[in-house]
This record gives sequence, C-alpha cells and structure tokens, in this order.
Amino acid sequence: MRKIGIIGFGWLGSRIAQDIKENFEIYTTTRSQEKLQQIESEGFYVELAVFDDAEKNSPGRCWSIAPELDAIIITVPFSERRASRQSLQLKLSKLFSFIENYKKQIFFTSSTSIYPDEPRTFTEEMVLPQNVFIENLMRKAFPQINILRLGGLMGDSRLLKNFNISDLDAVVNHIHFKDISTIIQLMIEREVHSKIYNVVAPLHPAKREVIAAQNNISLKEIQYDKKQRIISSEKLISELDFTFEHPDPKYFHI
Repeated sequence: MRKIGIIGFGWLGSRIAQDIKENFEIYTTTRSQEKLQQIESEGFYVELAVFDDAEKNSPGRCWSIAPELDAIIITVPFSERRASRQSLQLKLSKLFSFIENYKKQIFFTSSTSIYPDEPRTFTEEMVLPQNVFIENLMRKAFPQINILRLGGLMGDSRLLKNFNISDLDAVVNHIHFKDISTIIQLMIEREVHSKIYNVVAPLHPAKREVIAAQNNISLKEIQYDKKQRIISSEKLISELDFTFEHPDPKYFHI
C-alpha cells in the first residue's frame, strides 16, 4: 500500500486522512500532545511537530518517514493576516527542514483569500505578487509542488447557517471537504505535478440562499444586478476532467 504524509491534522487534514485511508497508509503530524493517542487509535501513524516560531518544540529535525512517502499533503495554515512575514518565513524554514529535499509529489493547501475583494471572476493567474509570497517560497523550495487554493471549507456540521454572516446578497465561494479529498486522490493517481488550481464548487449561490436551504426555507428566485466576486474552478474542471460530487453549496448539508 502506498504511503501518504499529511502535515497538520486539523479540521481539514483529519478529514482528508479519513477519506483516503482505504487506499493509502497514512502518516501524519499534530501540534497537540493530547491528540497523539486519539489519532493513533484511528489507525494513523502520528508524531508531534510544531512549526510556529514561538513554540520551543518546533522540529529542528527531518521527518524520518519522509523518504518513504509517495506524496506529502501540507495543510498547516500560513496566513499573512495572522502573522508577520518574518515569523512565516521562520515557520516555513522549519517545515522545509522537516521534509528536507523531498522530490516526490507535494500538495499545499493555500486559500482563495489571496484574491482581492473585488467584484469580478478570478482565475489562477489573476493574483498580485505580494499576495502569493508563501506560495512562491513553497514553489522555489519544491518546484514540483501542487498549490490548491481552497474556497471556504464546508461539510459535516460546518455549515454557513452556523456562522454570524453579513452581506447576505454576496455569493459564496465554498468547497466541500469531500471534493478536496477526491481531487487530491485523482492528482496522486495521475502523478500530477507543479499545478496551481482554484478548488471551489462551480456554483455560487448567495449567502441568503445557502442559509435558507440549510434551514429548509423556500425562497423565490433571486436576481442580482451587481457583479460579484467569483473564484473560477474552470481550469481544474477542464485539465482534470473533474466532476464535483458537491457542486452546489446550497446542498452541502444533504
């Protein structure tokens, strides 16, 4: 059985692990000492690894299993909104040391938040250089890396109706975690390298439509006059010939 490494066993990493465990032997990391036993009980190999610059337990070592892994999925967040560039660079250097000169397939889960908050349709090329600082460092270190720019993460109990929402007429750019797992598996099988994809459900209902559907409330068809901010996944759909299992965020709860 092929071996997959998942760096970061948070909300997304744990779900990817569960979704692909039938086809792969999973090795993962957590920053929480308390979670080690729980993760092991779920059938995964796990070790403690903390990359934050403020943490004394940050790894200064390489991941011993890395050379045996067929692919590595990095789900550790690198948000420039929450940390300075200096601290992010230090965090990255620790991550790079952890997997050293890994030459096989790598995935990095980036975010569609890199695109400006403007009313237009964004494709993968429509980015400002300063907004892809982390992505560029990743690509420089690992030219083979696949960058997956994820929309708003949804699925299970993580539904829009459970959040405090403003601007209800704005459309959503969401993605169900199941489709993320499927896309990664497909790219592993096809040995895809060095790609950048927007990973967003192809339909973009308004927030009020999504919340109404999740609360089982019927709405009349809504017409919108103003242009909206839409993240396009057409490149992914075309190049991978991919069909989303969950194309419409209104029905992520079903």
